[in-house]
Amino acid sequence: MPTVSIDRIENDLMTLAKIGFNEQDRGVYRQGFSDADMEARRWLMARMEDVGMTARLDGAGNVVGRIGPDDAPAVMIGSHLDSVPAGGIFDGTLGVIAGLECVRVVQEEGLPLNCAIELVATSEEEGRFGGMLGAQALAGCVTLDWLESAKDSKGNSLKDAMAAQGLDHRAALHARRDPESLKAYLELHVEQGPVLEAEGKTIGVVEGISGVFKWMVRLIGKADHAGTAPMELRSDAFQGLADFAHEIKRIIEEDGTDKSRITIGYVQLKPGFAHTVPGEVDFTIVGRDLDPEVMKALAASCRRVLSAIARRHRLMFEYEQMSWLEPQACTPAIVDLIDRKTKARGYSHIKMPSGAGHDVQFLARVTDAGLIFVPSVGGVSHAPDEWTHWGDVEKGANVLLDCLIDLISDGKAT
Repeated sequence: MPTVSIDRIENDLMTLAKIGFNEQDRGVYRQGFSDADMEARRWLMARMEDVGMTARLDGAGNVVGRIGPDDAPAVMIGSHLDSVPAGGIFDGTLGVIAGLECVRVVQEEGLPLNCAIELVATSEEEGRFGGMLGAQALAGCVTLDWLESAKDSKGNSLKDAMAAQGLDHRAALHARRDPESLKAYLELHVEQGPVLEAEGKTIGVVEGISGVFKWMVRLIGKADHAGTAPMELRSDAFQGLADFAHEIKRIIEEDGTDKSRITIGYVQLKPGFAHTVPGEVDFTIVGRDLDPEVMKALAASCRRVLSAIARRHRLMFEYEQMSWLEPQACTPAIVDLIDRKTKARGYSHIKMPSGAGHDVQFLARVTDAGLIFVPSVGGVSHAPDEWTHWGDVEKGANVLLDCLIDLISDGKAT
């Protein structure tokens, strides 16, 4: 049974970690279309050529390496290279480097290629400009209006950031892949959560990516003097938020599932002074589930509860739906393939959803697709102390390799 070299994977990951590394906080800074991000892409293209792949940068900034028959569909493997500010060394990068190692093993073993292999490092997955540009472009899910209007939190435009790296944002429209050109897409990723570690499992066989809705909510009451306004006469906006926070557990119990999540991640009190009763609170609600009908039920329940709380506290309730992203199931045949290959290796595993977004959710729209998780120590991700044990990395990469070999041998998942 062919096996990856964990030494080569570790060496590549640690070498890549130096690009964009910050000595002060020990974090990686490779935000999409930054100089460090593009340096990492050039490094990867050189490594692709070292293993005999042709390497190119497409119109969306995706790095795509290819080996095998020119006229055959490809099994695509990979993930992303960009990071959040002060990120870790595994998020996204693991899937790319493990994919590179799989190509090395296929070459060394002299395995026949009944279809091509493509290794992809997608661009701008971490959402600096509000999307997953590379994967969305591959799936044909970007528009010229969005490409020309997207900006980051500092007001920098996507089109200017791409232009600074010698890329024309309009070319991203031509990065779309014909579904006939792909046989499947496989992605290995760190879990970025605590479930696998808590369950004592090595491999997460991901069944699908949770859908996400995001609201910006405003409760408007009346600002008052904190010393003179009687408690029973106040229209305290913060009390409304506090009451809603206590209702989240009940909302999920009544209208959600064990896969449901509701999070209040941002709060702003106004006027925000210690001696003033808050007259307004703005906050976000982000809801997630694998079932679109459950998402709708959660959203409806949030509306009902907020309306009732607003009446109770003499508040006005407003909300704006900022986004609604439907759940995306992984392809059952690929899920089954990952499950079978994990069992064949004797690795402990569970089937699970992904609460975080990944490139696979867009690639699944154009080809059969699956996602493999390995544990994150302490559930930590998007931080300098993100870590995954090398033994778990090796096992995840072996499962990726086994699935790849199966797919390139007969060209289908079953």
